Amino acid sequence: MARQTLTLDQARNLPRWRQPIALLMLMAAAMPIAFATWSALLNNFVIEVANFTGVEIGWLHSVRELPGFLAIGVILLIMFFREQGLLVFNLGLLGAATAVTAWFPSLGGILTITILSSIGFHYYETVNQSLQLQWIARGRAPQLLGWLVAIGSGASLVAYGLIVATWKTFDLSYNFVYLASGGFAFAVALFAWVAYPQFESPEPQLKTFVLRRRYWLYYALQAMAGARRQIFTVFAAFMMVERFGFEVHQVTALFIVNYLANMLFAPFMGRAVARYGERNALVFEYAGLVAVFSAYGGIYLFGWGVALAAALYVIDHLFFALAFALKTYFQKIADIPDIAPTAAVAFTINHIAAVFLPALLGYLWIRSPGAVFGLAALLALGSLVLALMIPRHPEKGYETVFARGLPAPAE
Repeated sequence: MARQTLTLDQARNLPRWRQPIALLMLMAAAMPIAFATWSALLNNFVIEVANFTGVEIGWLHSVRELPGFLAIGVILLIMFFREQGLLVFNLGLLGAATAVTAWFPSLGGILTITILSSIGFHYYETVNQSLQLQWIARGRAPQLLGWLVAIGSGASLVAYGLIVATWKTFDLSYNFVYLASGGFAFAVALFAWVAYPQFESPEPQLKTFVLRRRYWLYYALQAMAGARRQIFTVFAAFMMVERFGFEVHQVTALFIVNYLANMLFAPFMGRAVARYGERNALVFEYAGLVAVFSAYGGIYLFGWGVALAAALYVIDHLFFALAFALKTYFQKIADIPDIAPTAAVAFTINHIAAVFLPALLGYLWIRSPGAVFGLAALLALGSLVLALMIPRHPEKGYETVFARGLPAPAE
């Protein structure tokens, strides 16, 4: 199929399955198949095969986040390549690296393949966020972003369901599951490259480094979100395996509950953001996360059991699903040409803490796991304070509650 270059207006004449939103939905379904499978198997794989402790898992996640910290490199890449092409390429890279994960069952091998898959994941996410905000109209963004979250959750649900149903029954190996999930994502990337035309955004994106003072609150919220997310991503699932002895199918079953809940509730969350605004949605999210992380710490302090830990894990994921409200907040305050370079800058800011925090907290984890979750609660509290600075109706020139009536500065 010949590749065309079409504007978004021209793309409306294409069959629905070839339109830009359909491509975003396809990618939203394909990426989690590889990444969620990698995540579901990771803790058991590194403990059983490579004998990881909290120290090694901390280093693994610090290394994994390096490409996220270097996401600012996307600005250089979009000087030479179209964002849509980068999106497809990085999905393919993620899929290929995931497929061969089990071929490298040592610390050095796991770190190497993790770097490659992480480049694919983080550069994919950076460009995906940019294209979502360029291709989706502002008035429809909360609802459609909610649906994209639901689609990703549904895809993860299918992957996890297959693992739970077949892992024990057919005595599957890590190699087979990684090959199947990564190979699927790689095949979807090839299809997306062949089947879809190139879509031109309404306004060309700046291909330079963009760091504007009026976006300072968005940057601050991104930094806090990155640090808080790392603690959850690295240590919450690791706790389920290390403290409560969860096996692969049990961890995956917990993930299934997570994504089933997200699939059901994300569209409603999108409508809630549209109705009540980004400020209220983020305040609700961060207040909930303060309570959740405090309760995580209570598991170690008071010896609370596995049922509460599993329930908190699901509730935690539901709160994190509201994070797209931060995207729509930025969409409302941004100049359209700033979207792509700011997505790259924001991803780098989001991963500043990710480079060192997991490794450092790995050592703290050995001494006091509860203290790790206590730190996460403090970070969520800081995010809550920042979210209160978002206006009820943010827009360009009114980015924070302190900026009403001020003209939007150029820098």
